[in-house]
Amino acid sequence: MQLGYFTMPLHPPERDYTQTLREDREAIILADRLGYAEAFVGEHVTDRAETITSCLIFIAGLIGETRRIKLGSGTVNLPNSHPASVAAQVAMLDHMLEGRFLFGISPGGLRSDAEVFGNLDKDRTAMFVEAIDMVLKIWSSDPPYNLEGKFWKVTTERTLDRQIGQGVMVKPYQQPHPPIVVTVVAPFSKGVVAAAERGWTPISANFLQPPWVASHWPMYEQGCKNAGRVARRADWRVAKSVFVADDEATARRYAKEEGSPYRFYYRNLMKKLISNGRPELFKHDRAMPDSAVTLDYVVDSLVICGTVNSVVDQLLAFREQTGPFGTLLYAGHDWVDSALGRRSMELMVRKVMPRVNEALKSEAAE
Repeated sequence: MQLGYFTMPLHPPERDYTQTLREDREAIILADRLGYAEAFVGEHVTDRAETITSCLIFIAGLIGETRRIKLGSGTVNLPNSHPASVAAQVAMLDHMLEGRFLFGISPGGLRSDAEVFGNLDKDRTAMFVEAIDMVLKIWSSDPPYNLEGKFWKVTTERTLDRQIGQGVMVKPYQQPHPPIVVTVVAPFSKGVVAAAERGWTPISANFLQPPWVASHWPMYEQGCKNAGRVARRADWRVAKSVFVADDEATARRYAKEEGSPYRFYYRNLMKKLISNGRPELFKHDRAMPDSAVTLDYVVDSLVICGTVNSVVDQLLAFREQTGPFGTLLYAGHDWVDSALGRRSMELMVRKVMPRVNEALKSEAAE
């Protein structure tokens, strides 16, 4: 199992914006130096807690500070940008990273972003599909393109001058395009089937109960089967909120007690998703009453914390519930205590994952 990193991120709105951006950068630079395989960065435009407004700009700022880690958009919210803009920016970034880029895409889940871009009442799933189809067509075809859909039009027919390069859009470094990744939230998501049919790979979100994470694999498998491909467990990424400390008391206090960045994260996320009619995401059983979805319940059931030995046991138990997957994405959270935040990331890669993988090897040998 590989170890990666995924950050939305979420910070208390009263924190200094410049400082939180610096910390978000430092976390990914640290992940690169520690040997994390990849890091995904989310984006939102209208949220004072989720403060990275452009994952592509943020990733570009990390190019000179990282060496080996692959950097991914987690995600580009396609209905909020013109497909030509996305195609051009992603292609350029892929060249700047010389292939260290993973293209995460989604329709976008934040309603205030949809409102500010004027698509709150539109079919954002249809916009998403049209947008990615246009992006891929731009990359696979020659100008003047002449693409027209319900929401956008792409052409340089009137201004094309091939001799001087005018009206010609750049293609990505990776051919035919960077690997495409989608974040999966809904239990038994039909979107995973469609994604798999197109050769895209899934990330299961870190705020889902294990049964809903487990529900994603058969959907992905079905999509691969429909496309005539064999589904590989190695292609499945699962995000998880984890905190590792040198002692249990510190782990419990920092991860689950009042003032915890993990409590802040789930309090904020619960308000957004439950008010959007999605309380079932936090339930281990859909029959649970909504009143049972308390902050204590969510944090206790979704956050893995403890010493190295305890976290290893909890991760193996989580994998038993979900089935095997290829990459565990350690979820980034606010650094209330930067020393503890850094230490957890270090323990995760140097102590936890070697023991997890040793246990998986022993299991495979039996």
